[in-house]
Amino acid sequence: MQFIQDVIYKPWPWYVVGPLIGLTVPLLLLIENKTLGISANLRHICTALLPAKSAFFQYNWKDHQWNLLFALGIVFAGIFAAVSGLLEYNFDIHPDLQKELAKHNVQLQAQAMPDFIFSTSALASFKTWLLLVAGGLLVGFGTRYAGGCTSGHTISGLSGLQWPALVATIAFMVGGIISANFVLPFLLTL
Repeated sequence: MQFIQDVIYKPWPWYVVGPLIGLTVPLLLLIENKTLGISANLRHICTALLPAKSAFFQYNWKDHQWNLLFALGIVFAGIFAAVSGLLEYNFDIHPDLQKELAKHNVQLQAQAMPDFIFSTSALASFKTWLLLVAGGLLVGFGTRYAGGCTSGHTISGLSGLQWPALVATIAFMVGGIISANFVLPFLLTL
């Protein structure tokens, strides 16, 4: 019984989860001849709900219902995890990371959903909404400009040895490093 509780209530190690995600892509390709990606779902939703005004939205979106269900499953899994208490575990934060964050006046709480991000006071902040909207627009534009999202390029594209996926993945990594080391510390001082 303790094993089952550990499997459900504790995060799985990267060396288990990584290969499971990696094996999903070839299995999906071999069994269903489909590629994994999330960002294309916005196009499918727009095509299903709005009349086609451009050639970009003139296709049979029903061929992609499986992907819409996959994305819906992600949303429901997140809701289920939050409601059921699966996200209420504590974890260890490396002391070096705590010191680095303290330099930027961030006291990181050792929980999956820290209060300084996931609280009503955080959502009442103009700064929070500005970051959410600006970040959402940048991610949306970047995803469309790159021709796919991180899961589409990094997981599916790299496994298919696609050159654009390698370029996009390198850009994602460089952007993440710049954001974490330069942009985020600047935003935390505002």
